[in-house]
Amino acid sequence: MDQKNGSSFTGFILLGFSDRPQLERVLFVVLLIFYLLTLLGNTTIIALSRLDPHLQTPMYFFLSNLSFLDLCYTTSTVPQLLVHLRGADKSISFAGCVAQLFVSLGLGCTECILLGVMAFDRYAAICRPLHYTVIMHPRLCALMASASWFIGFANSSLQSGLIFLVPLCGRNKIDHFFCEVTPLLKIACVDTTENENEIFFVSVIILLIPVALITFSYGQIVRALLRIKSASGQRKAFGTCGSHLTVVSLFYGTAIYIYVQPSNNYSQDQGKFISLFYTIVTPMANPFVYTLRNKDVTGAMKKVFCQDYDSR
Repeated sequence: MDQKNGSSFTGFILLGFSDRPQLERVLFVVLLIFYLLTLLGNTTIIALSRLDPHLQTPMYFFLSNLSFLDLCYTTSTVPQLLVHLRGADKSISFAGCVAQLFVSLGLGCTECILLGVMAFDRYAAICRPLHYTVIMHPRLCALMASASWFIGFANSSLQSGLIFLVPLCGRNKIDHFFCEVTPLLKIACVDTTENENEIFFVSVIILLIPVALITFSYGQIVRALLRIKSASGQRKAFGTCGSHLTVVSLFYGTAIYIYVQPSNNYSQDQGKFISLFYTIVTPMANPFVYTLRNKDVTGAMKKVFCQDYDSR
Protein backbone atom coordinates (compact mmCIF):
# COMPACT_ATOMS: atom_id res chain seq x y z
CA MET A 1 0.00 0.00 0.00
CA ASP A 2 1.42 3.39 -0.93
CA GLN A 3 2.66 6.11 1.40
CA LYS A 4 -0.61 8.01 1.35
CA ASN A 5 -2.23 5.06 3.04
CA GLY A 6 0.93 4.75 5.00
CA SER A 7 2.42 5.18 8.43
CA SER A 8 -0.38 7.33 9.87
CA PHE A 9 -3.06 4.99 8.53
CA THR A 10 -4.36 2.95 11.46
CA GLY A 11 -7.45 1.18 10.14
CA PHE A 12 -10.92 1.30 8.67
CA ILE A 13 -14.45 2.15 9.75
CA LEU A 14 -17.00 -0.54 8.83
CA LEU A 15 -20.23 1.38 8.29
CA GLY A 16 -22.31 -1.79 8.13
CA PHE A 17 -25.93 -1.03 9.10
CA SER A 18 -25.15 2.11 11.15
CA ASP A 19 -27.64 4.14 9.10
CA ARG A 20 -30.41 1.81 10.38
CA PRO A 21 -30.14 1.75 14.22
CA GLN A 22 -33.48 -0.03 14.66
CA LEU A 23 -32.39 -2.75 12.24
CA GLU A 24 -29.11 -3.17 14.14
CA ARG A 25 -30.97 -4.22 17.30
CA VAL A 26 -33.03 -6.81 15.43
CA LEU A 27 -30.00 -8.10 13.51
CA PHE A 28 -28.02 -8.54 16.71
CA VAL A 29 -30.59 -10.93 18.19
CA VAL A 30 -31.19 -12.82 14.93
CA LEU A 31 -27.51 -13.17 14.04
CA LEU A 32 -26.58 -14.24 17.56
CA ILE A 33 -29.14 -17.06 17.39
CA PHE A 34 -28.02 -18.04 13.89
CA TYR A 35 -24.36 -18.01 14.95
CA LEU A 36 -25.02 -20.27 17.95
CA LEU A 37 -26.99 -22.66 15.70
CA THR A 38 -24.09 -22.62 13.23
CA LEU A 39 -21.62 -23.57 15.96
CA LEU A 40 -23.92 -26.31 17.27
CA GLY A 41 -24.88 -27.81 13.92
CA ASN A 42 -21.45 -27.88 12.32
CA THR A 43 -19.68 -29.06 15.47
CA THR A 44 -22.22 -31.90 15.71
CA ILE A 45 -21.51 -32.99 12.12
CA ILE A 46 -17.75 -33.01 12.75
CA ALA A 47 -18.10 -34.90 16.03
CA LEU A 48 -20.47 -37.52 14.61
CA SER A 49 -18.24 -38.18 11.60
CA ARG A 50 -15.40 -38.91 14.03
CA LEU A 51 -17.33 -40.91 16.63
CA ASP A 52 -19.52 -43.16 14.46
CA PRO A 53 -17.65 -45.76 12.34
CA HIS A 54 -20.56 -45.87 9.87
CA LEU A 55 -19.96 -42.22 9.02
CA GLN A 56 -16.25 -42.65 8.33
CA THR A 57 -16.79 -42.65 4.57
CA PRO A 58 -15.67 -40.27 1.80
CA MET A 59 -19.03 -38.47 1.79
CA TYR A 60 -18.83 -37.63 5.51
CA PHE A 61 -15.11 -36.88 5.28
CA PHE A 62 -15.91 -34.12 2.79
CA LEU A 63 -18.99 -33.06 4.77
CA SER A 64 -16.89 -32.66 7.94
CA ASN A 65 -14.44 -30.56 5.89
CA LEU A 66 -17.37 -28.40 4.77
CA SER A 67 -18.60 -28.06 8.36
CA PHE A 68 -15.16 -27.05 9.62
CA LEU A 69 -14.89 -24.57 6.75
CA ASP A 70 -18.30 -23.08 7.59
CA LEU A 71 -17.33 -22.74 11.26
CA CYS A 72 -14.18 -20.83 10.31
CA TYR A 73 -15.94 -18.74 7.67
CA THR A 74 -18.72 -17.59 9.99
CA THR A 75 -16.32 -16.96 12.86
CA SER A 76 -14.11 -14.77 10.65
CA THR A 77 -16.91 -12.19 10.30
CA VAL A 78 -19.91 -12.66 12.60
CA PRO A 79 -18.40 -12.13 16.11
CA GLN A 80 -16.98 -8.78 15.02
CA LEU A 81 -20.29 -7.86 13.38
CA LEU A 82 -22.12 -8.64 16.64
CA VAL A 83 -19.75 -6.33 18.55
CA HIS A 84 -20.28 -3.55 16.02
CA LEU A 85 -24.06 -3.96 16.13
CA ARG A 86 -24.06 -3.40 19.90
CA GLY A 87 -21.55 -0.54 20.13
CA ALA A 88 -20.68 2.84 18.64
CA ASP A 89 -17.15 1.82 17.70
CA LYS A 90 -17.19 0.34 14.17
CA SER A 91 -13.43 0.32 13.61
CA ILE A 92 -11.16 -2.47 12.45
CA SER A 93 -7.37 -2.28 12.33
CA PHE A 94 -5.53 -2.39 9.04
CA ALA A 95 -3.97 -5.76 9.94
CA GLY A 96 -7.38 -7.05 11.04
CA CYS A 97 -8.94 -6.02 7.73
CA VAL A 98 -6.17 -7.72 5.75
CA ALA A 99 -6.56 -10.90 7.81
CA GLN A 100 -10.35 -10.86 7.52
CA LEU A 101 -10.27 -10.45 3.73
CA PHE A 102 -7.59 -13.13 3.34
CA VAL A 103 -9.41 -15.68 5.52
CA SER A 104 -12.95 -15.07 4.25
CA LEU A 105 -11.85 -15.00 0.60
CA GLY A 106 -9.73 -18.14 1.05
CA LEU A 107 -12.55 -20.04 2.74
CA GLY A 108 -15.08 -18.91 0.13
CA CYS A 109 -12.85 -20.10 -2.73
CA THR A 110 -12.18 -23.37 -0.91
CA GLU A 111 -15.92 -24.00 -0.53
CA CYS A 112 -16.44 -23.44 -4.27
CA ILE A 113 -13.95 -26.19 -5.09
CA LEU A 114 -15.00 -28.49 -2.24
CA LEU A 115 -18.64 -28.52 -3.39
CA GLY A 116 -17.43 -29.62 -6.83
CA VAL A 117 -15.38 -32.41 -5.24
CA MET A 118 -18.44 -33.52 -3.24
CA ALA A 119 -20.46 -33.73 -6.47
CA PHE A 120 -17.77 -36.00 -7.93
CA ASP A 121 -18.00 -38.19 -4.81
CA ARG A 122 -21.78 -38.55 -5.32
CA TYR A 123 -21.16 -39.38 -9.00
CA ALA A 124 -18.70 -42.14 -8.07
CA ALA A 125 -21.04 -43.54 -5.37
CA ILE A 126 -24.12 -43.72 -7.60
CA CYS A 127 -22.73 -44.24 -11.11
CA ARG A 128 -19.76 -46.48 -10.18
CA PRO A 129 -20.93 -48.27 -7.02
CA LEU A 130 -18.83 -51.42 -7.56
CA HIS A 131 -15.64 -49.36 -7.96
CA TYR A 132 -16.51 -46.66 -5.42
CA THR A 133 -14.09 -47.74 -2.69
CA VAL A 134 -11.29 -48.02 -5.26
CA ILE A 135 -12.03 -44.64 -6.88
CA MET A 136 -12.57 -42.74 -3.63
CA HIS A 137 -9.53 -44.12 -1.86
CA PRO A 138 -8.75 -42.35 1.45
CA ARG A 139 -5.51 -40.99 -0.04
CA LEU A 140 -7.37 -39.53 -3.01
CA CYS A 141 -9.99 -38.01 -0.70
CA ALA A 142 -7.28 -36.40 1.43
CA LEU A 143 -5.52 -35.16 -1.71
CA MET A 144 -8.68 -33.60 -3.16
CA ALA A 145 -9.59 -31.94 0.13
CA SER A 146 -6.03 -30.63 0.57
CA ALA A 147 -6.00 -29.34 -3.01
CA SER A 148 -9.28 -27.48 -2.38
CA TRP A 149 -7.81 -25.72 0.65
CA PHE A 150 -4.50 -24.98 -1.09
CA ILE A 151 -6.06 -23.54 -4.26
CA GLY A 152 -8.55 -21.51 -2.22
CA PHE A 153 -5.90 -19.83 -0.07
CA ALA A 154 -3.39 -19.47 -2.93
CA ASN A 155 -6.02 -17.51 -4.83
CA SER A 156 -6.83 -15.49 -1.70
CA SER A 157 -3.15 -14.60 -1.24
CA LEU A 158 -2.99 -13.23 -4.78
CA GLN A 159 -6.32 -11.37 -4.61
CA SER A 160 -5.71 -9.86 -1.15
CA GLY A 161 -2.25 -8.68 -2.15
CA LEU A 162 -3.54 -6.98 -5.29
CA ILE A 163 -6.44 -5.30 -3.47
CA PHE A 164 -4.30 -3.80 -0.69
CA LEU A 165 -1.79 -2.47 -3.20
CA VAL A 166 -4.48 -0.12 -4.52
CA PRO A 167 -3.99 3.47 -3.18
CA LEU A 168 -6.73 4.66 -0.82
CA CYS A 169 -5.36 8.19 -0.19
CA GLY A 170 -6.52 8.15 3.42
CA ARG A 171 -10.07 6.97 2.72
CA ASN A 172 -11.06 4.53 5.43
CA LYS A 173 -14.89 4.25 5.52
CA ILE A 174 -16.01 0.90 4.11
CA ASP A 175 -19.72 0.71 3.34
CA HIS A 176 -20.05 -2.89 4.47
CA PHE A 177 -20.05 -4.96 7.66
CA PHE A 178 -16.76 -6.72 6.93
CA CYS A 179 -13.71 -6.26 4.70
CA GLU A 180 -14.96 -7.46 1.34
CA VAL A 181 -13.48 -7.14 -2.15
CA THR A 182 -15.96 -4.84 -3.88
CA PRO A 183 -16.46 -2.34 -0.99
CA LEU A 184 -12.66 -2.05 -0.58
CA LEU A 185 -12.22 -1.24 -4.26
CA LYS A 186 -15.02 1.36 -3.98
CA ILE A 187 -12.91 3.52 -1.63
CA ALA A 188 -9.83 3.52 -3.88
CA CYS A 189 -8.70 6.92 -5.16
CA VAL A 190 -7.54 5.57 -8.54
CA ASP A 191 -9.24 3.81 -11.45
CA THR A 192 -9.76 0.17 -10.42
CA THR A 193 -11.08 -1.14 -13.75
CA GLU A 194 -8.11 -3.46 -14.24
CA ASN A 195 -8.48 -4.85 -10.72
CA GLU A 196 -12.23 -5.39 -11.21
CA ASN A 197 -11.65 -7.15 -14.55
CA GLU A 198 -8.99 -9.39 -13.02
CA ILE A 199 -11.24 -10.27 -10.05
CA PHE A 200 -14.15 -10.93 -12.41
CA PHE A 201 -11.98 -13.26 -14.55
CA VAL A 202 -10.69 -15.22 -11.53
CA SER A 203 -14.18 -15.40 -10.02
CA VAL A 204 -15.58 -16.86 -13.22
CA ILE A 205 -12.90 -19.58 -13.18
CA ILE A 206 -13.26 -20.37 -9.46
CA LEU A 207 -17.05 -20.47 -9.67
CA LEU A 208 -17.82 -21.89 -13.09
CA ILE A 209 -15.32 -24.78 -13.27
CA PRO A 210 -16.86 -26.42 -10.14
CA VAL A 211 -20.34 -25.61 -11.50
CA ALA A 212 -19.42 -27.41 -14.74
CA LEU A 213 -18.18 -30.42 -12.74
CA ILE A 214 -21.37 -30.42 -10.64
CA THR A 215 -23.55 -30.17 -13.76
CA PHE A 216 -21.73 -33.06 -15.44
CA SER A 217 -21.82 -35.20 -12.28
CA TYR A 218 -25.52 -34.70 -11.71
CA GLY A 219 -26.34 -35.22 -15.37
CA GLN A 220 -24.77 -38.69 -15.05
CA ILE A 221 -26.37 -39.24 -11.62
CA VAL A 222 -29.90 -38.58 -12.92
CA ARG A 223 -29.37 -41.13 -15.70
CA ALA A 224 -28.13 -43.69 -13.16
CA LEU A 225 -31.01 -43.01 -10.77
CA LEU A 226 -33.56 -43.67 -13.48
CA ARG A 227 -32.08 -47.16 -13.89
CA ILE A 228 -32.34 -48.03 -10.17
CA LYS A 229 -35.28 -50.39 -9.71
CA SER A 230 -35.37 -50.34 -5.91
CA ALA A 231 -37.63 -47.60 -4.55
CA SER A 232 -35.67 -47.42 -1.27
CA GLY A 233 -32.40 -47.15 -3.22
CA GLN A 234 -33.80 -44.29 -5.27
CA ARG A 235 -35.03 -42.47 -2.15
CA LYS A 236 -31.65 -42.77 -0.41
CA ALA A 237 -29.76 -41.56 -3.50
CA PHE A 238 -32.19 -38.69 -4.06
CA GLY A 239 -31.89 -37.76 -0.36
CA THR A 240 -28.10 -37.35 -0.35
CA CYS A 241 -28.02 -35.73 -3.80
CA GLY A 242 -30.93 -33.44 -2.99
CA SER A 243 -29.17 -32.23 0.16
CA HIS A 244 -26.00 -31.49 -1.78
CA LEU A 245 -27.88 -29.68 -4.56
CA THR A 246 -29.69 -27.53 -1.98
CA VAL A 247 -26.37 -26.47 -0.44
CA VAL A 248 -24.89 -25.85 -3.91
CA SER A 249 -27.85 -23.67 -4.92
CA LEU A 250 -27.70 -21.61 -1.71
CA PHE A 251 -23.95 -21.02 -1.96
CA TYR A 252 -23.44 -20.52 -5.69
CA GLY A 253 -26.57 -18.40 -6.13
CA THR A 254 -25.32 -15.76 -3.68
CA ALA A 255 -21.65 -16.02 -4.74
CA ILE A 256 -22.46 -15.52 -8.42
CA TYR A 257 -24.62 -12.50 -7.56
CA ILE A 258 -21.78 -10.87 -5.60
CA TYR A 259 -18.77 -11.68 -7.79
CA VAL A 260 -19.95 -12.41 -11.34
CA GLN A 261 -21.69 -9.21 -12.31
CA PRO A 262 -20.52 -5.84 -13.66
CA SER A 263 -19.51 -3.43 -10.90
CA ASN A 264 -21.85 -0.71 -12.22
CA ASN A 265 -24.79 -3.07 -11.49
CA TYR A 266 -23.64 -3.68 -7.91
CA SER A 267 -26.00 -2.33 -5.24
CA GLN A 268 -24.25 -1.72 -1.92
CA ASP A 269 -27.38 -2.28 0.19
CA GLN A 270 -28.34 -5.46 -1.66
CA GLY A 271 -24.72 -6.61 -1.40
CA LYS A 272 -24.81 -6.32 2.40
CA PHE A 273 -27.94 -8.45 2.76
CA ILE A 274 -26.72 -11.03 0.23
CA SER A 275 -23.42 -11.18 2.13
CA LEU A 276 -25.37 -11.79 5.35
CA PHE A 277 -26.98 -14.73 3.61
CA TYR A 278 -23.77 -16.49 2.60
CA THR A 279 -21.78 -15.60 5.72
CA ILE A 280 -24.33 -16.77 8.29
CA VAL A 281 -27.55 -18.22 6.83
CA THR A 282 -25.93 -20.76 4.49
CA PRO A 283 -23.38 -22.07 7.07
CA MET A 284 -26.20 -22.34 9.61
CA ALA A 285 -28.50 -24.16 7.18
CA ASN A 286 -25.96 -26.66 5.81
CA PRO A 287 -25.93 -29.09 8.79
CA PHE A 288 -29.73 -29.10 8.98
CA VAL A 289 -30.07 -29.65 5.22
CA TYR A 290 -27.76 -32.67 5.42
CA THR A 291 -29.29 -34.18 8.57
CA LEU A 292 -33.06 -33.65 8.39
CA ARG A 293 -33.64 -36.37 5.78
CA ASN A 294 -30.47 -38.37 6.38
CA LYS A 295 -31.12 -41.56 8.34
CA ASP A 296 -27.38 -42.27 8.72
CA VAL A 297 -26.78 -39.00 10.56
CA THR A 298 -29.97 -39.12 12.65
CA GLY A 299 -29.18 -42.74 13.55
CA ALA A 300 -25.65 -41.77 14.57
CA MET A 301 -27.03 -38.95 16.73
CA LYS A 302 -29.42 -41.31 18.52
CA LYS A 303 -26.65 -43.86 19.04
CA VAL A 304 -24.18 -41.34 20.47
CA PHE A 305 -26.71 -39.65 22.73
CA CYS A 306 -28.18 -42.97 23.93
CA GLN A 307 -24.70 -44.29 24.75
CA ASP A 308 -23.96 -41.09 26.66
CA TYR A 309 -27.26 -41.38 28.54
CA ASP A 310 -26.72 -45.09 29.32
CA SER A 311 -23.18 -44.44 30.58
CA ARG A 312 -24.68 -42.15 33.22
